Amino acid sequence: MAGSEITIAAHDGGSFMGYLSVPASGAGPGVVVIQEIFGVNAVMRGVTDWLAGEGYMALCPDLFWRQEPGIQLTDQSQAEWDRAFELFGGFDLEAGVRDLDATVEALRGTDGCLGKVGAIGFCLGGRLAYLTATRTKADAAVGYYGVMLDEHLDEAINCPLALHMAGDDEFAPAEVQRKVHAALDGNSRVALYDYPGQGHAFARLGGEHYEKASAELANGRTLEFLGANLG
Repeated sequence: MAGSEITIAAHDGGSFMGYLSVPASGAGPGVVVIQEIFGVNAVMRGVTDWLAGEGYMALCPDLFWRQEPGIQLTDQSQAEWDRAFELFGGFDLEAGVRDLDATVEALRGTDGCLGKVGAIGFCLGGRLAYLTATRTKADAAVGYYGVMLDEHLDEAINCPLALHMAGDDEFAPAEVQRKVHAALDGNSRVALYDYPGQGHAFARLGGEHYEKASAELANGRTLEFLGANLG
């Protein structure tokens, strides 16, 4: 199943690309796929197509468009890692959240979207998935190994939120994870899933830390969560 590129209007002027994948039925609930630091690359497009195969209208926006539109990197060379971290360092978090809000609303208004719209994000996108749950009108959100979540624990969570946390995540140390648990374990809207011994990006197909069993477990939990909250 292959998707197509569409144009999304930004709230503050301009526009950016989104990769849209549609289920075979032509209709379904919406899911915004939030990129890692490598842009809307083959991995993110694969996630988007996977969700379409599960019956969702899936849309992955180019959140680095304000720096370099259309960037597609891999995790296979040091030069690409260096460029990815440059883009991460230059990323305007507030503008990115506004762009996600625009994407949620654009997907909600797309022909074939059945109304409810969720989000799923990885790494930087995991942080942004958390902020999608606190700052947008998304109906549900899922974050995989989100970074810097401890900076946002005072924000009200407005929709169901699932977080997949890698036990040996070098970008989310144990102390940060303890803070996340302390703040959210009692929140009825939040489901926290721990993956002991797993490194950052354990669900990135083809990545150095990819671990098939944990990735499949997390993805199964994600589908169950989305089905319960977007169906």
